[in-house]
Amino acid sequence: MGKTIIVSNRLPVKIEMNEGQTTFTPSAGGLATGLGSIYKEGQNIWIGWPGMYLDDPEMRAEIMMGLNEEKMAPVFLTQEEIEDYYEGFSNETLWPAFHYFTQYITYNNKFWEAYKKVNEKFCEAILKRAQPDDTIWVHDYQLLLLPQMLREKLPNAAIAFFQHIPFPSYEVMRMIPWRKELLTGMIGADLIGFHTYDDMRHFLSGVGRIVGLPSESGYIQADNRIINVDSFPMGIDYDKYSESAKSPATLDHIESFKQSLGDQKLVLTIDRLDYSKGIPQRIIAFEEFLERYPEYHEGASLIMIVVPSRDNVPEYKKLKEEVDELVGRVNGHFGTLNWTPIHYFYRSFPLEELSAFYRMSDIALITPLRDGMNLVCKEFVASKIDQKGVLILSEMAGASKELSDAILVNPNDSEEMVNALYRAFTMPEEEQIHHNQIMQRSLKRYDVFQWVKVFMDRLDKVKEKQADLTSKAIDDRLIEKIKSQYDVAGSRVLFLDYDGTLVGFHNDPQKAAPNAELIDLLNVLKRDENNRIIIISGRDRDTLESWLGEIEVEMVAEHGVWMKSPGEDWELAADFDASWKDEIREIMEYYVQRTPGAFIEEKHHSLVWHYRKVESGLGDLRMRELFSHLKYMARGQNLQVLEGNKVLEIKRPDINKGRAAMRLLRDKKYDFSLAIGDDWTDEDTFKVMPDEAISIRVGYTYTNANYNIKSYEEVRELLKLLGSSS
Repeated sequence: MGKTIIVSNRLPVKIEMNEGQTTFTPSAGGLATGLGSIYKEGQNIWIGWPGMYLDDPEMRAEIMMGLNEEKMAPVFLTQEEIEDYYEGFSNETLWPAFHYFTQYITYNNKFWEAYKKVNEKFCEAILKRAQPDDTIWVHDYQLLLLPQMLREKLPNAAIAFFQHIPFPSYEVMRMIPWRKELLTGMIGADLIGFHTYDDMRHFLSGVGRIVGLPSESGYIQADNRIINVDSFPMGIDYDKYSESAKSPATLDHIESFKQSLGDQKLVLTIDRLDYSKGIPQRIIAFEEFLERYPEYHEGASLIMIVVPSRDNVPEYKKLKEEVDELVGRVNGHFGTLNWTPIHYFYRSFPLEELSAFYRMSDIALITPLRDGMNLVCKEFVASKIDQKGVLILSEMAGASKELSDAILVNPNDSEEMVNALYRAFTMPEEEQIHHNQIMQRSLKRYDVFQWVKVFMDRLDKVKEKQADLTSKAIDDRLIEKIKSQYDVAGSRVLFLDYDGTLVGFHNDPQKAAPNAELIDLLNVLKRDENNRIIIISGRDRDTLESWLGEIEVEMVAEHGVWMKSPGEDWELAADFDASWKDEIREIMEYYVQRTPGAFIEEKHHSLVWHYRKVESGLGDLRMRELFSHLKYMARGQNLQVLEGNKVLEIKRPDINKGRAAMRLLRDKKYDFSLAIGDDWTDEDTFKVMPDEAISIRVGYTYTNANYNIKSYEEVRELLKLLGSSS
C-alpha cells in the first residue's frame, strides 16, 4: 500500500520571517482541517507553493527543512511565475470564466505558457517523491493540467482531482482558447469531484462536446480506462465551530462587542473581496430595507467583514472603492450619533472573534453571485448552539443545494433580498429553531471528515472497477499467447465485426469503406487454407458486397438476416415480416425533423436512426426520447430496440449475430476460434462462442468477451501479426 500525496497550489501553512526567525503557522482553513487526518499520517505528504517568493538558496533550504517537519514539501515559484501563472492565468482567465464573469476574462498566451510550465514544475516535484502505487490527490483550478501529466509518468497511480470553485457550462468553457487541453488535463485523474451536481453535469458536457469522450452514469470512457465524475459537497469541522461558540474566549468577545454595538439586531456578512461575492448588491439591498422599514432604524445593524484580496489588481481596487463608497453613502444617509447602520471591517479575524460574530448575529446574509460551495454559511449554522438565528443564502452558492432550510434568494433580485431580510427579522423563534435543527443535523452528518472519507472510498472503488477491466485488457503477453494458439491450430474460424472493429467510425456511414491496408490484410488471412473468415456486420448486404465481395470472405449482413459464402448468392437466413415498419418509420421521421443531422437507414429487416452528425448533447437527448418511444411501441409487436455507436436500431429479437454465428459453427469444430466486435450487437456473438474460443471487445467497457482491446487500429495490428504466420 503506497502513501498519499496531497497537492494544492498553496500549502496549508503561513510562513513568517522576523529578525532571522522563521515561524510556521498551520492554516485553519476547511481543506487543511479535513485533510489533516491524511497528510500527517505515515509517509504521506502535502506538496504546494509556500505562498512567497524566495530566491536565496539558504532561505529555501531552511524553509524546506521547516516544512519537512510539518509533513510538507515546497514548490518554489519565480516572481514571473507568480505573476503569470497565479495572478495571470489562474485568477485572470480561469477564475472569471469559471464564475461566469466573462467580461473580466484575459486571453493571454504568455499566461497560458506560464500555467503549463508551473503545472510541469508541480509534476516534477511530485515525481521526486511518488512511487508507482501511490495515491495523489490534486486540488483546484490552478492545477488542471497536472492529473494528465502525472498519468503519463505514473500510469498505474491512483490520481484524484477535486475542483473547489464552480465549473462553467459548455457555452462559457468553449470561449477559452485552451479548453481542450484543460479538460484533457483533468481527465488524467481516475476520480474527478465537484461540490454540486450542476458542476459535474457541466464538466461531462464539456468533455463530451470538446474532447469527444462519451459518458454514462458519471463514468467517462477514455482510452484504456474508465474515469468517475461525481459531486461531493464539502463540509466543515462541525464540532470545532460548535465548541468554539461555547468557549470562554468567545463569550468574552461577545460581551465586549455587545458593549460597543448596544442593543441591536445584527445582520452578519463575511466575504473575501471579490466580484463573485455580490458585496455591493448586498449593501444596496440593506439600504433598500432601511428605506422601506424605518422601524428598524437604530434597531438593526449590518456587520460587514471583507477579507482583503488582490487589491492591487484594477478590478479589485475598483470594487474596494465601490464598497467603501456604498458603505459611506448608507452610513451618511441613515446614521445618527447613536447608531451606525453598517459596521465595516476590511480585515480578517481569528476564530474566537469570528465565533462571537456568528453566535451573536441574528441573521447571516450570505449572497454570493456565484460560489463553488461557501463554508461561511455552514460555520454560522454550526455556531448557533441555541438554534436561534436565520440564514439568508444565495441560491448561486453550492451550499444552497444542502441548506434548503435557509431563506434562499437570487442575489441579483434586490426586491427578493429586502423581503428575505424582513422575513428573517420577523421569523418566530420556533420556526428559526426548526430550520436550524434540520440544517445542523445535515452538517453534523456530512462534515469535512465524512467528505474526505467518502471521496477516498470512492477512489478505491474506481480503482477496483478499473482493475476488473484491466485484467481483461489485451497486452503483449496475451497477444503472444493468441499467436501461439493460432500458429499450432489446424483449423481456424475468425468472426470479425466491421464498423468500429476493422474500420473507424465516420460521420457519413457510406464513407467507412475499407482502405487498401484492410483489403490486403483480409486477403492475407483468406489465403491461408486453414482459415475461415466471416465478416459479421449490421451493414446491409449491398454495401458489404460492394466493399468486400472481391475478397471472397463469408459475410453475414444485417445482424444475421442475410448470409453469403464465397462465389455464391446471398441467402435469406430469417423469415421476414415488414408490416411493422411503416408505423415505426413515421415515428423516426418525426425525430429526424426535430434533429438536424439525423437520418434513417432502412435495412431489409430493421430501421436504423443515425445521429452521428447531430450536435453533441442534442443527439443524446433525442436518442433517449426516441428510445423510450420505440421501447413502448416495441412491446406489443415483438420487436427489439438496440443502442449502438451513435445509432438506434429496431428489429425482431430473434434476428441477431449470435444466432447467425451458431448456425455457422454447428457443422464443424475448430482448433482456434476468434470473435472480435465493438458494440452490444456483438455480445450475442461472444455468448455463443465455444468455451475455448477467444473473444475480444473493442473499447474498455463491460462485456461477455474474454478480453478488451483499445481500438480498431490495434485490432488490425493483431490480425497482421496472425497473418504473418500464414
